Amino acid sequence: MTLTELRYIVAVAQERHFGRAARRCFVSQPTLSIAIKKLEEELAVSLFDRSSNDIITTEAGERIIAQARRVLEEAELIKHLANEEQNELEGAFKLGLIFTVAPYLLPKLIVSLRNTAPHMPLMLEENYTQILTESLKRGDLDAIVVAEPYQEPGIITEPLYDEPFFVIVPKGHHFEELDTVTPEMLSKEQVLLLTEGNCMRDQVLASCSELASRQKIQGLTNTLQGSSINTIRHMVASGLSISVLPATALTENDHMLFSIIPFAGEAPKRRVVLAYRRNFVRPKALSALRSAILASQLNGVTFIEPQQAV
Repeated sequence: MTLTELRYIVAVAQERHFGRAARRCFVSQPTLSIAIKKLEEELAVSLFDRSSNDIITTEAGERIIAQARRVLEEAELIKHLANEEQNELEGAFKLGLIFTVAPYLLPKLIVSLRNTAPHMPLMLEENYTQILTESLKRGDLDAIVVAEPYQEPGIITEPLYDEPFFVIVPKGHHFEELDTVTPEMLSKEQVLLLTEGNCMRDQVLASCSELASRQKIQGLTNTLQGSSINTIRHMVASGLSISVLPATALTENDHMLFSIIPFAGEAPKRRVVLAYRRNFVRPKALSALRSAILASQLNGVTFIEPQQAV
């Protein structure tokens, strides 16, 4: 049994296809297939069901591949320990971000990161929380930026910042003359929300319980949906409806498109966190990334210093 064979079976489990797994491992398909067959013979167990085009991991294979991932992570740790003089801030860092954070954080983060880690370029992925989490657990990503609530076994989270929500309304809307808006007032309006499956939709509904209760009773009759924050911004600007957006999604020129109204009292907000595997081997890279995020000039957020997060 070799680490190379373990890498092959992990790749096949992830790709669910021998050809794609071989390309990912930079070997020919016969080379990969022969190595996996050899490992199966050594273990006297079938790791994959090859009866269809879509390769399925067997029950025994699931357990073995899960352990193989852990072994490969530990092997990376050994390399790290053997080269601990190596600069952790050199080499690409694989970072994932949810869709509602990436467009607003990345432009400022990249500028900030040039100062703290100029030799650590970012390999980036934008996606939903669940998909980013799966990639993080597989080791395809080094860390992810997501929003609470977030809790996963074996994953550590560090708070980055709190971000308030604001109400945006079309020009001429009857809310436009108000100084503040309450969640109860919002629940009586038709509200544009992100499509289901997006965590910010759930955060808005959790923050505005009256809106969530009305939606539960009436289904989608009092809500419209948009596929992205940018789409929602333009639908509101066109006069379709009102919405709720995070502070970072708003700019100083937005008053030309729509009106921005704060919530009354303590504004609903979301907490954005950095998540990474418990045994990740580049702690200095994580620290540099966090420092760069805290140094970013994000609109309207409250950054959380490490000592505050305890």
